[in-house]
Amino acid sequence: MSNIIGGIEGGATHSTLTLLDTSGNVVTTVKSQGTNHHLIGMEECRKRIANLVNMAKKEAGISLDTPLLALGLSLSGCELEESNNQLVEGLKKSYPNLSQYIAIGSDTDGSVAATSNNGGLVSIAGTGSNTLLINPDGTRTQCGGWGYLLGDEGSAWDIAHRSIKTCFDAIDKLEKPPHPIDTLWKRIQKYFEITNQPDLLDIFYGPFCKAKIAGFCKEVAELANSGDPLALHIFSEAGRYIAKSITAVYPKASPKLTDMPDGLQVACVGSVWLSWSLLKEGFVRHIEDNTDIQKLMLIRVICPSGLGAAYMACDKLGLDVPRSYNKNYEILFRYKRNSSSYVCSSS
Repeated sequence: MSNIIGGIEGGATHSTLTLLDTSGNVVTTVKSQGTNHHLIGMEECRKRIANLVNMAKKEAGISLDTPLLALGLSLSGCELEESNNQLVEGLKKSYPNLSQYIAIGSDTDGSVAATSNNGGLVSIAGTGSNTLLINPDGTRTQCGGWGYLLGDEGSAWDIAHRSIKTCFDAIDKLEKPPHPIDTLWKRIQKYFEITNQPDLLDIFYGPFCKAKIAGFCKEVAELANSGDPLALHIFSEAGRYIAKSITAVYPKASPKLTDMPDGLQVACVGSVWLSWSLLKEGFVRHIEDNTDIQKLMLIRVICPSGLGAAYMACDKLGLDVPRSYNKNYEILFRYKRNSSSYVCSSS
């Protein structure tokens, strides 16, 4: 057995594994495919986890026959204890040399663990979306995380889908858009290499690739940054939905979290948060108009993906590994009600 601890942060599109030693130093970080077992199946998920661990062992000079001391799995789709246990038991049976101990949780668990061992709130807005509150006593409240058919509001998928649906509804004269669709529709045609609406049917109803569709979010962001009013509106709506998910769980937050000097700390994870300047208007407007929240602090997790999952494993297994939380994030935005200005690290 080695003295190395691993952590995997796995999403629908890609997964990252970080190895660290018992002094808290990062040994290596490697990336691979998505590990959501709802999308790829339980067996394929286990196979990808094992391949990722073995890839990292090779880079770190660890024999593939030498188990890690512990492995934390913070994976998209791992919200249910029964299926989580099934995934772990299958890993132990099929890959006995993977790790001596395995701890598992959802993709939100690792993000909270990366910034605090006293709980907190994480808002994931990547390919999909999810919001999870973990109180200091371990109680949990979740909003979202139900996938593209039942949720994912505020995610890259949602922004891409909302863009396409707005154009379809306008072309069909079903619903008038808030702004002209011409620029956005041309960008859709170019990105998906289509000429008309029926051409998109194979993309949505043929061999399905959620990541490909969600990737159009980047195109919408480019249009919004160039001033296109419809793209700006769609991002503002995404910001509103993200705020709604945070305020949905806020009432369950412990005073130990909400009474901090800067209010409840929200760990912001996922590529959509890179467009905070586009989300901010809708986000703040919802907080101001629909809640009595006085203060919030949004932070962006900047440590290697997978580090939080490794910390999660240490917490669950009682391993005392040094960590410096303040190096793992930067302040994105401080909200204070009735303030004439808001403090943020980016425009």
